[in-house]
Amino acid sequence: MDKMNDAKRQTLALLVDNEAGVLSQIARLFSRKGYNIEAFSAGPTENPGRTRITIDVYADEPHTELLCNQLRKLYPVHSVKRLNTENSIYRELTLIKVKAEGSEKRNDVMQIANIFRAQIIDVSLETLTLVVTGDSEKLKAIENILSEFEILEIARTGVVAIERGKATINDESKERGEFNYGKNVL
Repeated sequence: MDKMNDAKRQTLALLVDNEAGVLSQIARLFSRKGYNIEAFSAGPTENPGRTRITIDVYADEPHTELLCNQLRKLYPVHSVKRLNTENSIYRELTLIKVKAEGSEKRNDVMQIANIFRAQIIDVSLETLTLVVTGDSEKLKAIENILSEFEILEIARTGVVAIERGKATINDESKERGEFNYGKNVL
């Protein structure tokens, strides 16, 4: 069965130990299974010893479940959650440098920035640089409109996501000794 049949974008949230080599283990797992990570973001959490990772991957339902189960087996991984659009909030940050020579073009770009609630963070005689946050549809929309002005450069963070309401990623049910490879467990 071809992996791309019924494949759709899946968002996985991971809570991992903040230690060297964790990213390498996760990337190797995706590579071994033949999946490309479409978007990746990582950052500190409320616990300084933990990092939260958000990964976007194209996969079908059975393969997504397999990836989640394999991720859970990695020792530094505390929890894995599959996020869905109905119960989660997604945001991404994009920096866009646009060619805007002349006051008329700069004014046009600034009006577009206002419509999209973007901020102008750098101005020169030839360019404007904007920062935009939002979901991927909003970012695609502003990119499409600004393409008329010649986009010189784009830098995107990748998606970060969190569940709505009181649900959290914290899952302390994993027995840490179960996958404690190479370490003495009493």
